[in-house]
Amino acid sequence: MTPTLHTATPTLRRVSFTFAPDGSHAACLAASDGGGWYAESWRLDPAGGASVPTPLPLPGGRSENLHAQLVALPDGRVLVCRSEGEYHRPAVLGPFTEQPLGALRAPSLRLLPLPAPASARPGTPLAVALGSDARPVTTVWLVDADGGAPRQAAELPGLFGGGIWLDRDGRLLALDRIADGLVRTVVLDLADGSVSPLLEIAESSNDRLVLFDPDTRLTVVRSDAPGADRLGWGVLGDGQPLRFPECLHPSRALLRPIAVEPATDRAAAELRVAVQLDRGAGSTLAVWRPAGGGLDPLPIPPGRLGAVAHWSPAGLRLPYSAPDRPAALATLDVDALRAPSGFPAGWRLDSSAEPGDGGRWHPATTAELPGAAGPVEAVVYGGDGWATAPHLVVALHGGPADAWRLEFDPTLQRLAAQGLAVAAPNQRGSSGYGPDHATCLNGAWGGPDLEDVLALLADLAARRAALGLEPPALFGISYGAFLALLATCHAPAGQVARCAVVAPFLSGARLLAEASAPVRALIARLGGGDPIDDDRGPRDVLRLCHRIGAPLLMVHGDRDEVVPVGQSRLLRQQLLRVGRVEGRDFRYVEAAGSGHEVLAEGGAPVLRELLAAFLRTGRPA
Repeated sequence: MTPTLHTATPTLRRVSFTFAPDGSHAACLAASDGGGWYAESWRLDPAGGASVPTPLPLPGGRSENLHAQLVALPDGRVLVCRSEGEYHRPAVLGPFTEQPLGALRAPSLRLLPLPAPASARPGTPLAVALGSDARPVTTVWLVDADGGAPRQAAELPGLFGGGIWLDRDGRLLALDRIADGLVRTVVLDLADGSVSPLLEIAESSNDRLVLFDPDTRLTVVRSDAPGADRLGWGVLGDGQPLRFPECLHPSRALLRPIAVEPATDRAAAELRVAVQLDRGAGSTLAVWRPAGGGLDPLPIPPGRLGAVAHWSPAGLRLPYSAPDRPAALATLDVDALRAPSGFPAGWRLDSSAEPGDGGRWHPATTAELPGAAGPVEAVVYGGDGWATAPHLVVALHGGPADAWRLEFDPTLQRLAAQGLAVAAPNQRGSSGYGPDHATCLNGAWGGPDLEDVLALLADLAARRAALGLEPPALFGISYGAFLALLATCHAPAGQVARCAVVAPFLSGARLLAEASAPVRALIARLGGGDPIDDDRGPRDVLRLCHRIGAPLLMVHGDRDEVVPVGQSRLLRQQLLRVGRVEGRDFRYVEAAGSGHEVLAEGGAPVLRELLAAFLRTGRPA
């Protein structure tokens, strides 16, 4: 008898979806509220029926690593690769079983599934691993099913990324090579380890393969050869130039080809390609046919898609989430007629109503808020009257190059369940609104984004004061916590009721001096340590914290690997030096054993409850 996993609470989070190359299974990481992460295997019904996930918990009650890489295998098992510093340990998971597959050493490593391994008998490769180091050299290993050490297949001078198969036998692998400041796609022949060029569109262009159909040789590329980074297409080996149609270059949207329809009896130009368009907080879906010259929108419910998909005769399968729908796999019959609701009759979200769900999740929508340089989109909870609810929270996302999405968020759901309206803005610096919106923070952390937050705080506080309501509260995570603290320091009195921050840092320069090497590299690349010279002065919370007059709650994990806990400890000490009283003016909570994802780990429900109660009442004790 196969053991099963029974959870007392529904699955709230699913991330890192991946599909087996043959489309028979999918895999993801999953967690219930307050529980540890574990792998899930989804059997995809070839007849188009509902797909049901099977938990694959680790022996001994251990939790999976949130950053583990997954490969869904055709037999329903899951290949997982966990990283511990420079060591990477692959293993095959089944129900309550774990088979280690040796270890690899490299500063960074990526796992790619083979096109369609026929079996998992000894000696059969399951995946390819690409490991790169600072020399720079990229090593290619084959990960086998027999539990032995992965076998080195090639050692390539230079740095390589990407990974798209050009055949169904697992021999020819397209990789993106970074050399002389350019990115070009080349072909690795795993039979002899040789590398040959594939894309060289112009003399100094960056050219990457993004999708390939081995049966028709349909080729979709991303290149800046046309003068801007654009998607184009062609047929590999037909001698014709690549085409870059306007329909694949929409303004203010990121378009991603995610799947090709399973039709081997058509020419490449007649194939249909499913494309995901991310505009702001939400996603839409369309079908593109190279010969058709346009995009045919597919009406799907508002929400967020997962940027991966598999198209089989059973339908198009892809991850989907909405504010009131925890992430799950959705199935879409692309050719189905529209139902009276306006959505396709063939749209189904599998496992969308977990046991005990009862439809208790709170919906959200989007609204425009007044920023300093124009409207800012926000995800809002609380219905049409969110801005005039008795208690309102302005929530600031991490990043800085991140954004709030129209997807399920356990923390925002907890705030909504406590009767708090929430406005989660995507101020300047957020991704999803075009390059100008996203890159304006390069060298200006706490610049344009702070101005947007102060502008919307002023507007909301004024509207609420006219009705006799308290001003909004501020809540921020990581970079958003830094921004929330800055806003609390700079906002005029009466515009911030209280402030709660999770994993804050004090300034880009202070974080640069204390963080790990990968975080320092990110800060340096984004100019986070550069000073801003304007009338507001330094963007250093430590030098400004004497201005904080609103009640303050700080939460930090003592094993935070991104923002060291010393940042919060130093702020606590400075608040005491300037006369603030702990337990009355502020409260500091250090979560033992927790990392940067403190609101997604074991003690998350307690911390979310603490945050919600504080943001509602302002009492730090």
